[in-house]
Amino acid sequence: MKNKTIDSIIKNTWQAIARMYNEEASKYGASMAVGFALLNIDKEGTPSTALAPRLGMEPTSLTRTLKTMEDKGLIYKKKNPKDGRGVDIFLTELGLEKRTLSKQTVLKFNDKLMETFTQQEIGKFIEMSETIQELILSKDIY
Repeated sequence: MKNKTIDSIIKNTWQAIARMYNEEASKYGASMAVGFALLNIDKEGTPSTALAPRLGMEPTSLTRTLKTMEDKGLIYKKKNPKDGRGVDIFLTELGLEKRTLSKQTVLKFNDKLMETFTQQEIGKFIEMSETIQELILSKDIY
């Protein structure tokens, strides 16, 4: 532990979580990116431009993910009636089913963490994570 930096611990932990989610998603012919996209598309539709920031994805990665989702019949696109240049993304019936599955997967992991750690430990973890994000956003590090 003494040679590890906090950022490397966070990175390694996130990579382990991503691997776990990808392994689970692969059982259903999906990926973690598809699962998270399903969870971030509102039932009444979501502008495609709103998805990249929600998911923390680059536009090119999002375009690939949306193309895959469309090819698998999980989503469909419609022109935004308020802005003809924009496109709204909607879930198909299959997309709604897979969204439920994605939600159950995330909640199962969350439940396991909740039963493994005390409320105090979880509270401290959240507090530390929020402080790290604030430090980064303040641009007061470098």
